Amino acid sequence: MKLYDELVARGLIAQVTNEEEIREMIDNGKATFYIGFDPTADSLHVGHFMALCLMKRLQMAGNRPIALIGGGTAMIGDPSGRTDMRSMMTKETIDHNCACFKKQMERFIEFGEGKAQMVNNADWLLDLNYVDVLREVGACFSVNNMLRAECYKQRMEKGLSFLEFNYMIMQSYDFYYLYQNYGCNMQFGGNDQWSNMLGGTELIRRKLGKDAHAMTITLLLNSEGKKMGKTASGAVWLDPNKTSPFDFYQYWRNVEDADVLKCIRMLTFLPMEQIDAMSDWKDAQLNTAKEILAYELTKLVHGEEEAEKAQAAAKALFAGGGDDANMPTTEISADRLTDGKIGILNLMVACGLAASNGEARRLVQQGGVFVNDVKVPDHTMAVTLDMLKDGVKLRKGKKVFHKAILG
Repeated sequence: MKLYDELVARGLIAQVTNEEEIREMIDNGKATFYIGFDPTADSLHVGHFMALCLMKRLQMAGNRPIALIGGGTAMIGDPSGRTDMRSMMTKETIDHNCACFKKQMERFIEFGEGKAQMVNNADWLLDLNYVDVLREVGACFSVNNMLRAECYKQRMEKGLSFLEFNYMIMQSYDFYYLYQNYGCNMQFGGNDQWSNMLGGTELIRRKLGKDAHAMTITLLLNSEGKKMGKTASGAVWLDPNKTSPFDFYQYWRNVEDADVLKCIRMLTFLPMEQIDAMSDWKDAQLNTAKEILAYELTKLVHGEEEAEKAQAAAKALFAGGGDDANMPTTEISADRLTDGKIGILNLMVACGLAASNGEARRLVQQGGVFVNDVKVPDHTMAVTLDMLKDGVKLRKGKKVFHKAILG
């Protein structure tokens, strides 16, 4: 199976322009393509995961990825999928986040001469002259068409700022600039970016002529992938300091039954023949599929050693064993105790199992909090200094484990 057909079989392609040309370029390693990442945090999360895996697949087939970090567009903020305006970030914060992104991307993509490149659109967008942009680029866009774009329509009811209205033009300019200066002939993005991407393709044709071969392609679940990156307690990050390898493993181990094979197809590098053989798996076999998914993705992000540890720890815990060596752990300093103890609500917040004492109290009242496998009876329970010296195993619900120890 050639690469383009494999991408289709894995459920990664939703819409394309010029499908036959795209197929020929991808299959023969002729694509120089870009995917954009806005640096709104200091770590990538699992919502970015599919894009990173796609870049890796394409690079393995000889195509050249460009990872575009949106240091310039982040100064405005993408309105896509938003009901309100994004918070404004300082240039220093954006630069720090860009550096963090590159370090994480290097686990997936090989950068270097003739290989993948990382670029920051701040390098060209921040130096543009406003009047020049209006004359050179603005004249190529119809306001009527822009207002019909899905990324703007959903914001019209609450109000769309003129600042955000420029986002499509800036993203389109990115493709135009990369096409001219980096030989970038293809762009990838999620369904929520389709209008912006078409704007870039059209800008190239309007400015450089109909013979300019700029291709556009979207991923099936990139917008859904952004939802994947969120859990009830926050985001699932690729940075091990923000989401431990154990918690990362557990996130994928606990996906819904209906999603597990879809995630294996899209995100792992297992052969399609092996995945197709799982298509009729049911009941207990789906748990095996989830373990395969969790192991493969943890290995991809954190390395084989951490994946082995996470898998061993999960199996030990769910088998009722006492091996908690690889469980996420928080050290509790003695000065956080009062009269030699710490309340369960404060302990849960300190360990990141709840965002606030109010949330922790609700979890306790619902019967979903356990200390050393014993249900916490009420919110007044406290953990003692002696208990912390030995290490306390906390459990939230059926599947979230954490250890607290005196530090």
